[in-house]
Amino acid sequence: MIELVTKGGPLIWLLLACSLVALGIFAERFFHLHRSVIDVAELLQGVSNLVQKRNFSEALHEVAGTPGPVARVMKAALVRHDMSRADLKEIVQEAGQLEVPKLERYLAVLLSIVYVAPLIGLLATVIGLTDTFIKLEGGNGFATPAELSSGVYQSLLGSAAGLAVAIPAYLFYAYLAAFVKSLMHDMERGGIEIVNILSDQREAAAVTDDPRIIAFDKAAGSSPRGR
Repeated sequence: MIELVTKGGPLIWLLLACSLVALGIFAERFFHLHRSVIDVAELLQGVSNLVQKRNFSEALHEVAGTPGPVARVMKAALVRHDMSRADLKEIVQEAGQLEVPKLERYLAVLLSIVYVAPLIGLLATVIGLTDTFIKLEGGNGFATPAELSSGVYQSLLGSAAGLAVAIPAYLFYAYLAAFVKSLMHDMERGGIEIVNILSDQREAAAVTDDPRIIAFDKAAGSSPRGR
């Protein structure tokens, strides 16, 4: 491996650095995104039960103790649970927009490596071939087979190294982009559901607290039939 890097020229070291950066980004994003995965349905069910009991403080405590962007979006709505449906929708949209850059962090760098690595490999190929022609010119059109093979070998290594870095980097990017898209879908689902839960609870509370219904219940309870 060291021999290949040495014979490939100085740009091989740059490609090696790009591969290490791509691998580091993938590892960091992989573990970060996996820590953000939660059971959205279970969290929504628990929060719904607490909201129906008007226990907003405990519901807020539950989502605050849950990691991930979905819980943070739900927390933004629960903090302002007394606002209208339209305002709650705007709140969860803004909270989701703030979470997107955190999810997509470093993905642009990874995609840049995908695009740049083959170009670096191509540059290494051109440099290797140029070095071969320089040796031919310096030898008045003659060069030993060893000198010719050295330049060709360097050019081939450059192209191969560029592709060897770009292909895995693209696979890393595609996997992480799909993971981020799945989390964004969960955020959207959590935001929509929490707005519906809070709005339904407010409407149910308004009906329960209606003075006419309370008076009717009291009258029904005090009637002979109700005894």
